[in-house]
Amino acid sequence: MSPLKKSFILIIIVLIIDQALKIWVKTHMMLGQEYHIFGDWFIIHFVENNGMAFGMELDWKFGKIFLSVFRIIAVFIIGWYLIKLSKKGANQWLLYSVALVFVGAVGNIIDSVFYGVIFSDSYSQVATLFPPEGGYASFLHGKVVDMLYFPIIEGRYPDWFPFKGGETFIFFRPVFNIADSAITIGIFIILIFQKKFFKED
Repeated sequence: MSPLKKSFILIIIVLIIDQALKIWVKTHMMLGQEYHIFGDWFIIHFVENNGMAFGMELDWKFGKIFLSVFRIIAVFIIGWYLIKLSKKGANQWLLYSVALVFVGAVGNIIDSVFYGVIFSDSYSQVATLFPPEGGYASFLHGKVVDMLYFPIIEGRYPDWFPFKGGETFIFFRPVFNIADSAITIGIFIILIFQKKFFKED
């Protein structure tokens, strides 16, 4: 089996896991609800991201549409690049890494494009799939579902610490999803092995 075919299989597997977990969370949990999996350091905590990474948003009328369209264009470019690398006989691990970035982007695009249409909202209730009254938002205006939370270390900055003295901190604070993980892992692999992946002939 060629590395490109293996990359497609990887894409399908990760996408199924990502969407299955998101759909389960949407149909079994309310916003803010959480389940402790391993004590207090691995928690399934349901939040929704209305914009870019870490909750940032484009604060203008068509910001959400612009972001969704931009993501779709980026996915086509990444997919084209994956095929191009395969034709050039690139290292198979580079293909797998790009495939992870691709599927991560696709996973979050599905939320943004379709979830607002097919789900009711999750405020103080468990969302319904295909509600008779319609979804919580229009096409391209859905929110990305996040649920993986690893607050491994909690503590307090010493009083002498610049700007943050006396404040509490949590490591690792961001709540993310499988798609985010795929993007992060793919990028890290590329960065770590870039000399091997892109060595000159």
